[in-house]
Amino acid sequence: MPSFEIRGASNPGNPPVRWDQINSGVVIKQARRVYFHYVEQCPGGVEPIGIVLETSGGLGRVVFEAPVLLPDEQFVPLDLIRGRSAGRPRSFRSPQRG
Repeated sequence: MPSFEIRGASNPGNPPVRWDQINSGVVIKQARRVYFHYVEQCPGGVEPIGIVLETSGGLGRVVFEAPVLLPDEQFVPLDLIRGRSAGRPRSFRSPQRG
């Protein structure tokens, strides 16, 4: 239990992505930039769970556990940053023979 509460901070167990309040393309692009910078700097580093971005300024940080967000922060999970191809392999159909 925290010793104090930050008014407007999100619940650390469920940091929501509020797609209705943001430009998702810009947010994911910024989060990818932060993530790929981390991968370049720490190629064998621990895998993060996502990125926390400041809504004003586009600065961000890599996080390894569920964050407590300040009112001007947005959490972007790693699966959204990586995109579809990194998460699950696509299934390809073999051509049908006639």
